[in-house]
Amino acid sequence: MATYLYKLGRFAFRRRHFVALLWIALLTLAGVGAATAPPAGNSSFSIPGTEAQRAFDLLEQRFPGMSADGATARVVFKAPAGHKMTDAGEKAAVQKTVKELSSGSEVASVADPYAGHAVSRDGTIAYASVKYKVSGMELKDASRDALKEAAGHARKAGLTVEVGGDALNATPETGSSEVIGVGIAAVILVITFGSLIAAGLPLLTAIVGVGIGVSAIAALAKPLDLGSTTSTLASMIGLAVGIDYALFIVSRYRAELAEGREREEAAGRAVGTAGSAVVFAGLTVVIALVGLSVVNIPMLTKMGVAAAGTVAIAVLIALTMIPALLGYAGRTVKPAGEKSKLLGGGRTAAKPDRPNMGTRWASFVVRRPVAVLLLGVIGLGAAAVPAASLELGLPDDGAQPVSTTQRRAYDLLSEGFGPGFNGPLMVVVDAKKSDDPKAAFTKVGDEIKGLKDVVTVTPPAPNKAGDTAIITVVPKSKPSSAVTEDLVHAIRGKGGAITTATHATLLVTGATAMNIDVSQKLNDALLPYLALVVGMAFLLLIVVFRSILVPLKAALGFLLSVLAALGAVVAVFQWGWLSGLMNVEQTGPVMSMMPIFMVGVVFGLAMDYEVFLVTRMREAYVHGENPGQAVVTGFRYSARVVTAAAVIMIAVFSGFIGSSESMIKMIGFGLAIAVFFDAFIVRMAIVPAVLALLGRRAWWLPAWLDRALPNVDVEGEGLRTERDEDPKRELVHA
Repeated sequence: MATYLYKLGRFAFRRRHFVALLWIALLTLAGVGAATAPPAGNSSFSIPGTEAQRAFDLLEQRFPGMSADGATARVVFKAPAGHKMTDAGEKAAVQKTVKELSSGSEVASVADPYAGHAVSRDGTIAYASVKYKVSGMELKDASRDALKEAAGHARKAGLTVEVGGDALNATPETGSSEVIGVGIAAVILVITFGSLIAAGLPLLTAIVGVGIGVSAIAALAKPLDLGSTTSTLASMIGLAVGIDYALFIVSRYRAELAEGREREEAAGRAVGTAGSAVVFAGLTVVIALVGLSVVNIPMLTKMGVAAAGTVAIAVLIALTMIPALLGYAGRTVKPAGEKSKLLGGGRTAAKPDRPNMGTRWASFVVRRPVAVLLLGVIGLGAAAVPAASLELGLPDDGAQPVSTTQRRAYDLLSEGFGPGFNGPLMVVVDAKKSDDPKAAFTKVGDEIKGLKDVVTVTPPAPNKAGDTAIITVVPKSKPSSAVTEDLVHAIRGKGGAITTATHATLLVTGATAMNIDVSQKLNDALLPYLALVVGMAFLLLIVVFRSILVPLKAALGFLLSVLAALGAVVAVFQWGWLSGLMNVEQTGPVMSMMPIFMVGVVFGLAMDYEVFLVTRMREAYVHGENPGQAVVTGFRYSARVVTAAAVIMIAVFSGFIGSSESMIKMIGFGLAIAVFFDAFIVRMAIVPAVLALLGRRAWWLPAWLDRALPNVDVEGEGLRTERDEDPKRELVHA
């Protein structure tokens, strides 16, 4: 592989005009496709294999036009002090609002508070329920704007009005965070390379790659039902790996120049060596992202595949566009250790014989491997302790900041009707096979009334055929509580006895039940997903490093860093540690998608750092250095660049901590702390300590396996005989 990529790098350097025009053409084509494609709106949302989804599907069949899984909104009204919602003025304002809410094209129905007995016992709070024809993911912005406008008109009449429900759950905007991340990345790249031109190349190519990927997603969104949320993960991961991959190749190019090679040769060798690591690092990320399909949540699968496509584009750009741009840059990209004229020009940063920080650190670790290993493992183990108390769930409006209308509506409903009113359960009774459907409906209602934590059970509401009914159950506890989850399981536990007695089937659905089912589905998929991703990457790393113990160490180190990061997330968002510093207003269960999302994203980035750091050690070892010296050599050439890449990622992810959305805040913190643990404790401390202790055994591979594996030559051994260049000669046109 190194030989092939070496030739590709030289070709891209020589034929830079062709390569640059090709990528510009692809960017233009994708941009035109995105601009001319019909707007996709939001992707349809379904969770196949869950009881809640089966109930929604049944309701679509038995209650045509009901839009059972459609978005809902609750417009909550509170009378001014000394007044009640039953007063004539307040009642007129509410009824005017209800009429205004009914006019939307996507509105299925609006329940009048006075006709539906939706007024609190003390008469101070009332609510109007709005049902939409499409799900919250598919709801148009115009419908959300109309909802907010109607609430605003009611406020002008003197009422306190707040809006809750999933109808307001629009996709969070993250553009400002990405801009901040790119700005921080630019500063770090300038410091790393000491050159504005060299620093600009990774940013330019990363933006081009993300532009092509996101534009292609937009162009294909309508026919593939990708939706507006699909590009979120693609842009975040594409930007991250795009900067990383280009950073490593540019860094290797400057190192080759420092050894006296001509520029075309340096570009070829950079792509042949660092480019080989880029290919395998990219493959690990693609495996992690495509592997999200095992969860069997269509939206998550689409996001993973789209992001994997963007990563593949980032790899191709790093292998071709970077050497082409290096050809254009010519002498403005200086050899490693030499500063740009714009930054103080011409002189070397340090004496050649003076060891850099990476060399000094690696030398210390090689001398004290046991102490460093124990300190690193104990530290991460301590951070992982809170993970034993991990509670998973999906956030509801009660997890929103108190400044949001959703949270204020949630609190008003809790005040007027009880906390469980924010998460009513919908029990669907399928009595098509029953001899007496009405008796079956009554029996289900009576059985549920006898359960703990039940406040209200509505009379059965049958369909026209009389073979299916809906019973609404209001719990005492809030939707996200463990008690409510127990109630859902208790109702479902009655299903067997109901079927035996009446031949009717009982299904529990609604937003609360769906959240519980999604959380369980994600929990069940975590171990298979982890086994798939780690297992496939383990096999891939065996091919790359031609070792059993090095990939095993990489996988175990990753698991340790993820557990430590989950522990930190639990401590902050569930226990409330440092919640003031992180501006966490409401503690509660950790988002159920967090563990699997963290595994997918962090695993890819962790393997990036592992591949780039350890391949340089492997290269030194293959070229004759002893194991301890190979560790030091790997750090001498790669530690600075890996550190820069990790700091960039931490800065990008930390930008999301400032979001008002608790979910985005949690993701940003979790990914940032995971990258910190993995890059600086696992890769920079535990990895060299383990390799120093293992010595030559680290690179052991059974002879039969060595013969069976393909020789991909990531360390570039084949390049030694590829061309016998004159190291002092440079291309005239460079």
